[in-house]
Amino acid sequence: MSYPNGYFEHRTMDGDRWDLLAYQYYGDASKQSVLLDANRSLFIDPITVPPLILKSGITLIVPVLDEAEVDDNTLPPWKRQEAVYE
Repeated sequence: MSYPNGYFEHRTMDGDRWDLLAYQYYGDASKQSVLLDANRSLFIDPITVPPLILKSGITLIVPVLDEAEVDDNTLPPWKRQEAVYE
């Protein structure tokens, strides 16, 4: 699979979860689908649901997203480009 903006690798530790990794890298836990899609080859059966909690030592692909792909409105105010406090 090709990633237009590139990617980097993450080596899992005990307790890593897809949603937490998505939040760590993208600031949005709902972006876990990006990680799941990029790492689908780790799971032999495409129909099987990947484990929620990952074992340590798995090397995951983390695609680099365009700025436009990260919805700034879903981030907490202090992580937004232009913080708006109401």
